[in-house]
Amino acid sequence: MQSIRGVFLLCALTVFALLGLAQDQPPPMSFFVTSVGSGDGAALGGLAGADAHCQKLAESAGRGEATWRAYLSQASSGDLEQVNARDRIGSGPWHNAKGEIIAANLADLHEDRNNVRKYTALNEKGEEVNGRGDQPNRHDILTGSDSMGRLADPDPAVATCNNWASSSDELRTVVGHHDRLGGPNASWNSVHPSRGCSQQALIGTGGDGLFYCFAAD
Repeated sequence: MQSIRGVFLLCALTVFALLGLAQDQPPPMSFFVTSVGSGDGAALGGLAGADAHCQKLAESAGRGEATWRAYLSQASSGDLEQVNARDRIGSGPWHNAKGEIIAANLADLHEDRNNVRKYTALNEKGEEVNGRGDQPNRHDILTGSDSMGRLADPDPAVATCNNWASSSDELRTVVGHHDRLGGPNASWNSVHPSRGCSQQALIGTGGDGLFYCFAAD
């Protein structure tokens, strides 16, 4: 009898220990800023190319089992339909690489209840991304969106660098600031238009062709 009780006690302690370990584990990463862009400015290969870039970086960080989507809007053009960035990324919640909450849901993400700041808007490696005051500044994040996550302008030449297919400096896109510094509204997703769509133009206004990635499932 003593031996049976001992076995039951050992099993109970093991279960409690496992539960404790599970509670200590932070939520898996479901949001990051890309550590690198395409290298060709805003020419990302469209939404599909941007999504593939998110997926590749997530896989390198051990989170390739999730379905990743770039937080980018798309204008209606040719056979492409309008797409709003907010409609691509699931319903939340989202956490950074350290398990810190970014937003509980879409409403919080697009109001001042989100937790997108320099020290939380980490890349897929869990590193801070340079912001205002750092050299070089990389806080301009491609979105093509307004502050509510919808397409900023119906003209793809103005909002999305021809739907993320061009690095021409004749075109523009809309960027946010991941550090919430600079600009009239210091928004994480919609602050000002870019100088152009080339890598050089994006760097020239304080960016590097980076964008946000969210786990959509």
